[in-house]
Amino acid sequence: MNLEYLKMSPFEKFWYNFKAFFKRLPHRFAAFFKAIPQKLKKLWLAFAGIFVNLGEAATKGDWKTRTSFAVMGFGLLCRKQYLRGILYLFFEVLFILYMVFFGWKYLSKMGSLGEQAVVKGIDPITGLETYTYYDNSLLILLYSLLTIFIIAAFVYMWYHSVKGSYLTQQFAEARLKLPTTKDDIHSYADKNYHKTLLSIPMLGLVIFTILPIFFMIFIAFTNYDKAHMPPAQLFQWTGFENFVNVFGGGVSANSKVFAFTFTEVLLWTVVWAFFATFTNYVLGMIVAILINKKGVKCKKLWRTILVMTIAIPQFVSLMFMSQVLADQGLLNNLLLKWGWIDKPVPFLTDGTLARVVIIIVNMWIGIPYTMLICTGILMNIPADLYESARMDGAGPVRAYMKITLPYMLHVTTPYLITQFIGNLNNFNVIFLLSGGNPPLDMSGIPTGAGKTDLLITWLYKLTVSDSEYGIASVIGIITFVIVAVLSLLLYNRSKSVKNEEEFM
Repeated sequence: MNLEYLKMSPFEKFWYNFKAFFKRLPHRFAAFFKAIPQKLKKLWLAFAGIFVNLGEAATKGDWKTRTSFAVMGFGLLCRKQYLRGILYLFFEVLFILYMVFFGWKYLSKMGSLGEQAVVKGIDPITGLETYTYYDNSLLILLYSLLTIFIIAAFVYMWYHSVKGSYLTQQFAEARLKLPTTKDDIHSYADKNYHKTLLSIPMLGLVIFTILPIFFMIFIAFTNYDKAHMPPAQLFQWTGFENFVNVFGGGVSANSKVFAFTFTEVLLWTVVWAFFATFTNYVLGMIVAILINKKGVKCKKLWRTILVMTIAIPQFVSLMFMSQVLADQGLLNNLLLKWGWIDKPVPFLTDGTLARVVIIIVNMWIGIPYTMLICTGILMNIPADLYESARMDGAGPVRAYMKITLPYMLHVTTPYLITQFIGNLNNFNVIFLLSGGNPPLDMSGIPTGAGKTDLLITWLYKLTVSDSEYGIASVIGIITFVIVAVLSLLLYNRSKSVKNEEEFM
């Protein structure tokens, strides 16, 4: 088979690899699920190790270590580990104060997400209507999640406090020297400096990235929409109802509309990402090759002209093009004035034509980026390879397919994957150029989305215009899963990762 594969043309190889990829998918999924029990076993052993360590500290530890189960850092303080002991104790005090005065108030209401939102009344003095606000479902869910994260952090710190106390006991029993406060400070400034350096970024990652992701996931299991808008109304848990509606399993008419819209938007998102990525990549590479070709004059001038599209902010270019391509825009007016057309061309108001136009405009603003990247790589391809190819009778096309393209793919595959994933979430081009229009309907029923909407722009409309936060969260989860799976799958299967030390 290897000999037959080598005899194939580049197109035949691509088609063969394309079919082989999908043929191997079931086996990969089967291997993934087959490995789950082994991974769960390792996870269980890791958790079991934690309980073994705690049990050993409880049974073999002295009174100082056992006291550390209730008073964090007590064993460390008794053995002159003042810095770590004080930090553990300070964290415990803060945790108790947080739970008593703030955290428990919200966590206790997480199951119901509130019982009473607002009470109307009459001011006895002025006679005006008054509103007294009580529960806010949004704040209850947000602060409950924050409290859960803080509890998880407390459990983690508590475990290490007990473990550290028992470890210092073992050091003392073995008459080994315990690190002093000065040693701890020196360690976090030298040996463990990476922990010191990454502590604040990791805290920011948890607060501004991980917490919002979990918040979005939890919102997907509620009926948070314009009919249940805090603080005037409460929203409740609805289980998997939003997921069922998105996939068309619900009994309501809205469920069928959501399912139809999701299918249409998802298909266009994938088609858009494919063409937006590979047209820019291939054409950008060709432009770079043409400019770098021997005999071409004014190379710097051509590069400068192309780079000008990068120098202009993208949102300016896109908004300008949206006005140029409008039904009453500059281009249609010129064509009408010259007599080339009898009526305006619906560049952005016809579904199929709008999709084609968006891909073309994206090529105009995207090709220069690829051209710049490819220019630097082309200069590093050994000229001897092309000379040998010419001596063997290879023409420009064959040299491109056998030398240039494989070299470029090997070097730029991570960039290509990044571009593809970025185009799945390319909000700017779609929203600023067409706004997602023209409208998409299902047998005359408005769907709230447009024919050029991507999942990300539809999600934006669901939240800003329609206030369908529960459905929007489901779309966000699905988008995240698609992006994450494709990123990991494509990246780990690329030759750039498999053969990092060599060029194939």
